[in-house]
Amino acid sequence: MNTEQIEARLTAAGHRPTATRREVIVGLLTTEGHVSADALYESLRENGARVGRMTVFRTLDLLAEIGIVRPIYQGSGAAHFVLLEDGHHHHLVCMNCDTTVEFHDCSLADDLSQQLASRHQFQIAGHLLEIYGLCADCQA
Repeated sequence: MNTEQIEARLTAAGHRPTATRREVIVGLLTTEGHVSADALYESLRENGARVGRMTVFRTLDLLAEIGIVRPIYQGSGAAHFVLLEDGHHHHLVCMNCDTTVEFHDCSLADDLSQQLASRHQFQIAGHLLEIYGLCADCQA
């Protein structure tokens, strides 16, 4: 997903792609879409962006509302926002050390989504899949 695609989705949802929203979007894409709102704000400020802290929070909330990002909570208390590439995102999460591994093989989630949609007459727009267990280091 790139800046233009995200801005097109904003426009399609009835929102203007303002200059400050563009800065937040570019910052989000630079972090590869896995960041807390505070960390994104700090990164933007360090790189000379003139965007307010609340603008970052409101923009991330708006992007979540239209399905571009999703907030996740992994032990730190603060939400981290993950970019939903093509409507989905996947993690393996170690229950011992909180290591998070992103993976892109979606065959399991696609099969499950189709089964759930059929069983519940539900139109699925995307998913965030997290599988919990122990990483290789913690198994030792």
